Amino acid sequence: MVTFEDFEKLDIQVGKVIEVEDFKEARMPSYKLKIDFGELGIKKSSAQITKLYSKEDLLNRQIVAVVNFPPKRVAGFKSEVLILGVMKEEGEVILIQPEREAPLGYKIG
Repeated sequence: MVTFEDFEKLDIQVGKVIEVEDFKEARMPSYKLKIDFGELGIKKSSAQITKLYSKEDLLNRQIVAVVNFPPKRVAGFKSEVLILGVMKEEGEVILIQPEREAPLGYKIG
């Protein structure tokens, strides 16, 4: 079990996908994303979300991400944030996003 204080350590923010590229170097089909988090700036992430989302679906879409994990190297790419989603049994990911347009950088909690 985690405590509420543990949860409060997570910095979860709303961002907007501003660039999407195929991530050809990744072992599993993935995208390289650039995400605008307002005051925090633009951060990069890799995401295995190609089954349910095309590049066009993702562009300008708001997402929710953990922004205070340490960066992770994925096939030579520096992934700076963890985009949140719901995992289906088939390994597909459904992105979590605000129900309405939200200001970039707004914190979830």
